[in-house]
Amino acid sequence: MTDFTIASFNVKNLIGADQEYYQFQRYTPEEYAWKRDWMADQMMSLDADIIGFQEIFEEEALLDVIGEANARAHDLNAATIPDESKRYHRKAIFRKLAVKPWPKDGLAFAANAADGEPGHRRPGVAVLSRFGFVGTPEIIQDLPEPLTIPFPALRGDEGDAGHYTLSRLSRPILKVRVPIGDQVITIFNCHLKSKLGEFVRPEGAEFAPEVDLTNYDPVGRALGAARSAMRRMAEAWVLRKLVVDELRAGNPVAVMGDFNDGEHAVSSEIISGEVPFKNYAWMLRHDAKTDRDRYSREESAQITEDIEAVRLHSAEKLFVRKSLRDMVYTSAFGGVFESIDQIFLSRHFHPDNTSRIADMTYFSVLNDHITDGSHPEAPYNKLASDHGQIMAHLTLRDA
Repeated sequence: MTDFTIASFNVKNLIGADQEYYQFQRYTPEEYAWKRDWMADQMMSLDADIIGFQEIFEEEALLDVIGEANARAHDLNAATIPDESKRYHRKAIFRKLAVKPWPKDGLAFAANAADGEPGHRRPGVAVLSRFGFVGTPEIIQDLPEPLTIPFPALRGDEGDAGHYTLSRLSRPILKVRVPIGDQVITIFNCHLKSKLGEFVRPEGAEFAPEVDLTNYDPVGRALGAARSAMRRMAEAWVLRKLVVDELRAGNPVAVMGDFNDGEHAVSSEIISGEVPFKNYAWMLRHDAKTDRDRYSREESAQITEDIEAVRLHSAEKLFVRKSLRDMVYTSAFGGVFESIDQIFLSRHFHPDNTSRIADMTYFSVLNDHITDGSHPEAPYNKLASDHGQIMAHLTLRDA
């Protein structure tokens, strides 16, 4: 049996020292050193075989962090793992204590196609794999053809009700194939559009009027939030189509990343797919001519199978179901603690599937550093990530 782990890590704005990423925001050399130290420590704590990173401005800075983590792994192993001259070197505990370094050639980085000049940078994503990759990683951001979502008329044949068009994702989706044992798993790493409002700057204006909080515009800011939601929904659909293509090709799939929404938000449910009804035999057929035209039992079973074949399942919720505990959160804002970082797994990993290729044995979250400072007793550190790190522990089943 092969044990392996998959983790998601939003690092919060990783870039080298003295570089302006957003307007007037940069790290001093001391701040960058602190952030590198903290990230390397988190990587050591995770000790994950596959890590999906979000908010990476520079590949070089991430390689620097990986190098620091590998140096610490070497030092730790030298101090704690006995050599073969020790009669007790085979004790199982030492397999648990060892930290395997991460190969730098096991890093796939997807820069943001919308990255700009200093002060107007845009972050990308990355995947680090101890197992390497099969084939060339794929980056999806600029769509070959714009995605146009038409809205049908709500009454009769009165024409259309408008449309929404998306030509570029806010951040890239990174698709990699990872060989594990005798399996190859397709992994998607994503960072969907945040809930921060999108505001249109009029031509010739210095800024969008909605960002002027001294002239607060609640209606305009609500429209900005609606733009963000529409973009996030459309990005979720793009990811969903990529996932379904992989599943229909017979490939096991894991999706990870910062969804900027909870598991039951519409955008997350777009990615995971529909939940089938208990029974479709009671439902009127799509082409019903009378009130007796309902789906047959055979058709009901086929509909259920077609839906289940392309569903994804939250690793967090599979763990909660198994453990009867619910203590997972990955973000805090306004005193609200929730999970917006996800790992979704295809039914190749579901415990109810007798043909599954692996079992999820545990789910970890590193969130002791999470606080938004909204409570007097809660500190806030702008250099640590504002996300918790999550990790699914899996074991391949014997073929």
